Amino acid sequence: MSAGKIDPMEQFQVEPLFGRHIELFGYDISFTNSALFMFVVAALLFLFMVGGMQRKLIPGKWQLMAEGAVGFIDSMVTANIGKGGKKFAPYIFSLFFFILFANLIGVLPLAILPGLHTFAVTSHITVTAVLAFFSFGIVLAVGLIKHGFKFFSLFVPHGAPAWLMPVIIPVELVSFLVRPFSLGLRLFVAMTAGHILLEVFGSFVVQGFGSGTALGGVVGVLSFAMIVGVSALELLVCAIQAYVFALLTSLYLHDAVHLH
Repeated sequence: MSAGKIDPMEQFQVEPLFGRHIELFGYDISFTNSALFMFVVAALLFLFMVGGMQRKLIPGKWQLMAEGAVGFIDSMVTANIGKGGKKFAPYIFSLFFFILFANLIGVLPLAILPGLHTFAVTSHITVTAVLAFFSFGIVLAVGLIKHGFKFFSLFVPHGAPAWLMPVIIPVELVSFLVRPFSLGLRLFVAMTAGHILLEVFGSFVVQGFGSGTALGGVVGVLSFAMIVGVSALELLVCAIQAYVFALLTSLYLHDAVHLH
């Protein structure tokens, strides 16, 4: 990055902690900033549930939040998976709140403190792709174990004329195989775009006020107002993307359990 310029892509760089690379048999196994924040997200999710599992007769605020979270996911799987959906509630719960916590931690303004900088793990396609393909693998495993070869009837819509099958079956198959890619890309693109916007407007603020001119001051003020607006929108996107990921996974599981 050249002097005086802010690179909006620098925030996405995966780097080893303390700048030290660790190699084993020729492979880099360094503990990175991305891995650190995934551990942070997992730890916060664990603390959230441990703190909420107190089973008090008169629940406190923490227990109410945890019970509300469990009830929310329970309603989602009941409505979208239907009969037999309860067994998938723990996975959908973990998926939703891992993504939600990761998204929210990624937008925390910790950079205002010296030496601190958040890392949005869901802005990396490697992370979102693993989540998507893991969900897709569960869908395939459930469908094949429950229905065997009958699972492939999912690609044959009921009531469709036989002469259209050579066209319909490939289209349905491609549509099915695209699911993990759409899951991973949707979350990755949404989070990356929001962070880039915040970085770009942040550079406008710095350069505008640093210019020392009246026009630069106006640009700085307007850019700061945009940061506030984009930040509020980003918080909404954090929740929506986690919900959409969990919801689509539930719908795909419904297809695997009930076929049609």
